[in-house]
Amino acid sequence: MSNPTSPDERRHVHVFDEGNPLAERNTRWAVVLTALMMVAEIAGGWLYNSMALLADGWHMSSHALALGLSVLAYAAARRFARDPRFAFGTWKIEVLGAYTSALFLTAVAALMLYQSVERLLAPTPIRYDQAIALAALGLLVNLACAWLLRDGHAHDHHDHHDHHGGHAHHHHDLNLRSAYLHVVTDAATSVLAIVALTGGKFWGADSLDPVMGIVGAALVAVWAYGLLRDSARVLLDAEMDTPVVAEIRAAIAASPLAAEITDLHVWRVGKGKYACIVSLAVADDAQPDDFRRLLGIHEELVHITIEVNRHHRPA
Repeated sequence: MSNPTSPDERRHVHVFDEGNPLAERNTRWAVVLTALMMVAEIAGGWLYNSMALLADGWHMSSHALALGLSVLAYAAARRFARDPRFAFGTWKIEVLGAYTSALFLTAVAALMLYQSVERLLAPTPIRYDQAIALAALGLLVNLACAWLLRDGHAHDHHDHHDHHGGHAHHHHDLNLRSAYLHVVTDAATSVLAIVALTGGKFWGADSLDPVMGIVGAALVAVWAYGLLRDSARVLLDAEMDTPVVAEIRAAIAASPLAAEITDLHVWRVGKGKYACIVSLAVADDAQPDDFRRLLGIHEELVHITIEVNRHHRPA
């Protein structure tokens, strides 16, 4: 067996795990704004008797906690970036933070659904003017938080092309994505609250308030599921269907070297960065370094291990 990855390449894996300073700083500001608005909306929901506003406030409370968790994940990944106990760096701390945030989103959806159904079955009078004004303020805060997180979120969704014509891959920061989704769901529930309260004020549709709470719960549940799915795939190394796997197989199959893949393992070790172990049945004159150069054109492969077996020639 040969591990042709150079020390520089190994260090490169850890560099990618040192966090996202811009996203971390902006997420801190989002935590402060969300926490302040959370207190205002929960208090206003009780005072003005609006289920939509109260649901949005409780929604914000869990989001403030989840955003704080995202900040802690960034800090922990940065602090332990050079800790030798982490074989491939600390990037998965951020992914674990995203997964945990998604669990919070799921709990939020369940709470919103319960409270909305309860209010639908037992409606109470709502002070619409004050509730609408507070919901509008909440929407402005949500939009400000989304703006804070937009740059890093957009940057992490840009396609990356290697210099040798390789295919594009997305460099997702799942921790930032979780923070961004939290503020976007907050904005969505604020919009739903404004629609419900406006409908109740002008058309007497009091049931719109809890109905919009139910719609918001469904929306949050859908977003939470997507984040749970994507972060769990990374944590469980369940990414053998990613494009880079097909690229490895194609590169070996198209090579002039007589080789056949007998075993292949690929897993993610950073944002858009992968490690792989490739076992090959090769001809007598083929060397591990030959395959290292062959696969090295794919810049997303930062840690490559080649195992050669010369006892069996490919057919």
